[in-house]
Amino acid sequence: MKKIYIAGFDVFYPDAVNIGNKLKGICRKYGFTGLFPSDNECGGAYDIFSANIGMIQSCDIVAANMNSFRGVEPDSGTAFELGYAYSLGKRLYCYLSDTRTLRDKIGEKDDKGLSVEDFGFPLNLMISVPTVIVNGSFEDCLIRIRYDEDNKTQE
Repeated sequence: MKKIYIAGFDVFYPDAVNIGNKLKGICRKYGFTGLFPSDNECGGAYDIFSANIGMIQSCDIVAANMNSFRGVEPDSGTAFELGYAYSLGKRLYCYLSDTRTLRDKIGEKDDKGLSVEDFGFPLNLMISVPTVIVNGSFEDCLIRIRYDEDNKTQE
């Protein structure tokens, strides 16, 4: 059974353990093993970092919640995890509830007057290019992953 690392800011909710269990249950429903970061139950920052890195190394796929977190951008820790997983050759999926382009969401410039990229993506190009972006929920993302798994061409 393929393993999916469940990345995202869901670990910061007060009921993160329950959320993690629900997300892992959705993984099982579609024939995957879900790895949720709160499984670590680590004491300090270095231990959490090491445990999450280990889970990313052991997974086959990353499914990342890239909805806005503390502003208009996704969680920076999740963005790091995607980059690390990409460097290991893992398959990357993101899910968003709003897949309008950055320009449509923010405009030509942000509130500080900085230009907003115009590549037609809902996220920064460094995330959008290597990632399958799914409009919807975590379950919608798993449905897409299951579809891709079931329809892989033989190599």
